[in-house]
Amino acid sequence: MNKNCPTNYNPRMHYFALLTAVFTFLLLGLGGLVTSHEAGMSVPDWPNTYGYNMFLFPIGKWVGGVFYEHTHRLLASVVGLLTVVEAIWFGVSESRRWMRQLGVVAVVLVIAQGVLGGLRVCWHMDELGIFHGTTAQIFFILVCALALCTSRWWWALTAAGKWTGVPASLRWLVLATTVLIFGQLILGATMRHQHAGLAISDFPLAHGKLWPDTSTAAVASYNADRVELISENPITAAQIIMQMIHRLMALAILLAVAACAAQAWRQLGGRDGLTRLATGWLLLILVQVGLGIATILTNKAADIATLHVMVGALSLVTGALWCVISFRRSAGSTDLAPDNAISAGLKNHLALAGNK
Repeated sequence: MNKNCPTNYNPRMHYFALLTAVFTFLLLGLGGLVTSHEAGMSVPDWPNTYGYNMFLFPIGKWVGGVFYEHTHRLLASVVGLLTVVEAIWFGVSESRRWMRQLGVVAVVLVIAQGVLGGLRVCWHMDELGIFHGTTAQIFFILVCALALCTSRWWWALTAAGKWTGVPASLRWLVLATTVLIFGQLILGATMRHQHAGLAISDFPLAHGKLWPDTSTAAVASYNADRVELISENPITAAQIIMQMIHRLMALAILLAVAACAAQAWRQLGGRDGLTRLATGWLLLILVQVGLGIATILTNKAADIATLHVMVGALSLVTGALWCVISFRRSAGSTDLAPDNAISAGLKNHLALAGNK
């Protein structure tokens, strides 16, 4: 056995957890395609598919929107199976009680996710799609955290206990930024599931102004200029304001992540892994902003809009894992900065001398 390998590390368990996280990410992307192609109701029944057992639905009928929705269901079933197997594996082989508990939580979440998706179809409620998308993001964070906590690196971190603690101000800044991203994704899911197209179709202006006119006459003129049929998807003043809030939150997130990266460089140094992660986080946010702009300029092209969803999920999970690592490092750190170590040594020496 490799002497540098922690004794509690189980590579098979880690790679299985990593596989579950990857399939979950692909499922998020496929769910984004379903919404982008407005294919959520292409299959009107659940859990069957046009009366067939879902797993026996003829391949020849996988056409149009049915392809996206049915494939989404099948991949969701695979993720559900992987999650159950992972939880059982944790229950049998995982020594950490909290990991076994998180495995059970993952099963509960994936079941809730499936039920929400099914009820959205059966009840014809687009609003449930918002909860479906939000639960998906929470589940993705959880399975990624499980993959992290089963990794060789995490076991080494736990065993060594000699990592520089992360300043509380930086930890809470990253946590607040991550919560802001989560709120942004909920807002984005709300916009996507309202099926109103682009409430604001230009950028960087909004209907030709810094802040769009939302009067009744102005909204009527916007609807008259829309490519879509007004009778199907008219936009409202509330949806215009919602998209403006989405843009302002995007700017706030960009500035907040930039502040996180700058603080990490200042307080942790360029060689620290969390600093590199914060820098990568900033790059992800820049890509996300670019995709958001492209979504507007391409009139919400399905592939661009879906990439926007997927990079958003990666941005959220990056912040969440940063928090997990930083709080763990601070809880387990035993090392001191050189000056503090010398000071502590002198104090101990003087205390011993005094006792003598």
